[in-house]
Amino acid sequence: MLKIEKYIDEYVKAAIDIWNDVVEDGLAFPQMEALDEKGGDEFFKSQSFTGLALDSDTGETVGLYILHPNNLGRCGHIANASYAVRKDKRGQQIGELLVKDCLAKAKELGFKIMQFNAVVATNTYALRLYKKLGFTQLGRIPKGFLLKNGHYEDIIPHYIEL
Repeated sequence: MLKIEKYIDEYVKAAIDIWNDVVEDGLAFPQMEALDEKGGDEFFKSQSFTGLALDSDTGETVGLYILHPNNLGRCGHIANASYAVRKDKRGQQIGELLVKDCLAKAKELGFKIMQFNAVVATNTYALRLYKKLGFTQLGRIPKGFLLKNGHYEDIIPHYIEL
């Protein structure tokens, strides 16, 4: 059984490990540099909300999301988020749990729209999940994402009204 908890610094090591795995893969997150413990703690605490998926039985951190405004001022009602699942736990619907919790949290915090700016076209799991949850694709940006191997891949922005 999984539960979502608010990030606190006792989870920094596990959260950084999960986040950095996605950064290192170079297939989904725009960041190129790994987080260290100090920078990671500051990063997770600076978000509107960072949620951790914890295994209720073992207490292990198996995934996380960050939630924050996509823009400022007159566009500050639009949220953005990123999701990461521990490699050995992928394919177990943890990502779906994270996205659903994130959408509820975004609405609770007063956001009106969730927008994903850069869903990589090769991220078939994410594309399938967002379609299932009712997101709208906003077109395609050719060669919008630089993969770790130096190849450019298309990105597909998405949104959903909360």
